Amino acid sequence: MIVSRITSKAQTTVPQAVRKALGLKPGDDLAYEIRDGQVLLTKARPAPHDDPFATFDEWSGDADTKAYADL
Repeated sequence: MIVSRITSKAQTTVPQAVRKALGLKPGDDLAYEIRDGQVLLTKARPAPHDDPFATFDEWSGDADTKAYADL
């Protein structure tokens, strides 16, 4: 079993064996899932890249594609 200590500021160091097992690098996010009194720690998946034009699907018709093909 791998153990780490919580500081007075509720911080802890992720042990090297855990970082290696999850492929963690500085700047990575962690995800915590609580199940029946236990916590499952995983590497958080990156948020999908938002396409600012995805909400404007009314401009993605065949006529638009043809009109703006040369831009």
